[in-house]
Amino acid sequence: MLTSLTIKNYALIDQLQVNFNDGFTIITGETGAGKSILLGGLSLILGKRADLSSLKDKETKCIIEAVFNISNYNLKSLFKAEDLDYDTQTIIRREILPSGKSRAFVNDSPVNLNSLQLLGKRLIDIHSQHETLQLTQNEFQFQVIDALAKNQNNIDVYINELSHYKKLNTDLEALKNLKAEAIKEHDYNSFLLNELVEANLVDGELEALEEEYETLNNIEDIKTHLSEAYQLLNDEQIGVISTMTNLKSSLQKLSHLSSKYEHLYDRVNSSFIEIDDIFSEIDTEQDAVEADPIRLEMVDAKLRKLNGLFDKHQVATISELIEIRDVLSEKVGVTENLDETIQHKITDVSKSAEKLDAIANTIRSNREKAISGLMQQLQSTLSDLGMPNAQFKIEISSTESYLSNGKDTLSFLFSANKGGSFNELKKAASGGELSRIMLTIKLILSNYTQLPTIMFDEIDTGVSGEISNKMADIMLQMSKNMQVFSITHLPQIAAKGHSHFKVYKEDVANTTETKLVRLNHDDRIVEIAQMLGGTDLSSSAIAHAKELLN
Repeated sequence: MLTSLTIKNYALIDQLQVNFNDGFTIITGETGAGKSILLGGLSLILGKRADLSSLKDKETKCIIEAVFNISNYNLKSLFKAEDLDYDTQTIIRREILPSGKSRAFVNDSPVNLNSLQLLGKRLIDIHSQHETLQLTQNEFQFQVIDALAKNQNNIDVYINELSHYKKLNTDLEALKNLKAEAIKEHDYNSFLLNELVEANLVDGELEALEEEYETLNNIEDIKTHLSEAYQLLNDEQIGVISTMTNLKSSLQKLSHLSSKYEHLYDRVNSSFIEIDDIFSEIDTEQDAVEADPIRLEMVDAKLRKLNGLFDKHQVATISELIEIRDVLSEKVGVTENLDETIQHKITDVSKSAEKLDAIANTIRSNREKAISGLMQQLQSTLSDLGMPNAQFKIEISSTESYLSNGKDTLSFLFSANKGGSFNELKKAASGGELSRIMLTIKLILSNYTQLPTIMFDEIDTGVSGEISNKMADIMLQMSKNMQVFSITHLPQIAAKGHSHFKVYKEDVANTTETKLVRLNHDDRIVEIAQMLGGTDLSSSAIAHAKELLN
């Protein structure tokens, strides 16, 4: 419920702060006093787009803040989904800056307008003549029937399954398209894949093949230079090993004389060991090096094949070719197994459809049971509201299509006059009749579901006398389960409120301001008397006002 409202610098409101109670609250005031301004400010809290022209002082920001007690509204999941801090005393603030920018906050956390609108719909239902047109909309009519049918859980399950069903169908369609494309590409992809598979690709192999090719292709030069190196090391007269042997012998004779000669000997001996090891390796390499024209031809062929693949696929490494091979393998595999995959998906779609049909049948059955009771309640209450001949013909028909809330179409027909023909609400009911029908529906709904705070904006338009009294009784009855506001011009309705506020204009300095004041008992007598007889209060109007209040 709305517990307080603060408005600063909005339209004709300089500053307004008011606290509200639960139950039935009345708001009255002369035409043009600013009731629409109050609703406009409240609409900003509910996510309406801001307008810079609504600032009273263009140099100062506008602030509208509302506090709600939401302990009975089951909104924790919505707060979690919108990533908002939940508090049973929730504060919504809207700011319009002189620059034209607008900001919104829920419990001091900034939110966008979409989140604000989602939350606003769960907090306040502002019912004006425009909202009465909801009655003529199929979606709202279904909501009414489903509330009475207690269908919400079934519809939630249906919506989840419908989402799953649609995704399965999307996946199936994508698979069929993939198959059509894959058939075109299958032969070419298979050719490319076979070519890469036959290449026996090994990551890192290119460098080894290139080195082996260079060795095999230059075998005679390698043999010649290894032989020259062998001779230089092993010649008996001038070979390096023979010379190093003599050098080592000479220094060994000096090593015992001084540490520096010993150090020189150690260095020469170390070099000798290294050269001798090199000599042994050269000797081994000479024995190992052999011409192998067959292997050379194989390596050359492999390198030419790899280079051809590099050019064809516009890559430079074997690892990239392997990646392409794996992708092609997957594509070819998918194509070859696509029929089986499609068949599995068709089975999944069929199973989901069976679930949807079962849920939709339950929803339809519940709706059919609820319709009779709804028509009886509507006709009974409307009879008390001066529409004794009002009749409804509400029928559910099944369809093969999966709709957003089941597989039903709804015919919601109305006849206002005895013996009259049935027609759509928007064609058969006048504005005043629509208002009374909507009020009746809201009353019925309040007995079946937790409605948000409701604000009726002149729902009594077009009615008077005893009918307005009955409408007031209905709103009073609704207020036992929820917070109800009524903006009204009728004294019969104004007298039924638990609390009463008056909107009025006042000249302050050189400006006109809209103000809102809570009326005490005596003030209410005066206000209702003026609503009965105008500003010139008569004793009969005062007496009548007291009678209405009592």
